[in-house]
Amino acid sequence: MSGLAEQHCEACNAGTSGITDGEKRRLHKGVQDWDILTIDSEEQLRRVFKFKNFAQALGFTNRVGELAEAENHHPAIFLEYGKVTVSWWTHAIGGLHQNDFIMAARTDSAYH
Repeated sequence: MSGLAEQHCEACNAGTSGITDGEKRRLHKGVQDWDILTIDSEEQLRRVFKFKNFAQALGFTNRVGELAEAENHHPAIFLEYGKVTVSWWTHAIGGLHQNDFIMAARTDSAYH
């Protein structure tokens, strides 16, 4: 999906609606390397990024953290030697929102 990484997140709360299955399929086309998983009854986007060493993985983790702070939308990040697993979902609604796909696209951009 062209331009997904250039979009901004909207504020969400417990009353915010999730996305429809059609919207989810359309948005997922823009971040095809991400898996859609259900963890503890909540849909999430998850991708594993590989690096040559811990320092590169840590640098990427910090870049993702900066992106998250800028949009006030925060992922789960698991840092290992040469690998970072990032999961995006909208905690307030217990599932996926367009914001998660935006942030997944931005995460991809930070990786390249």
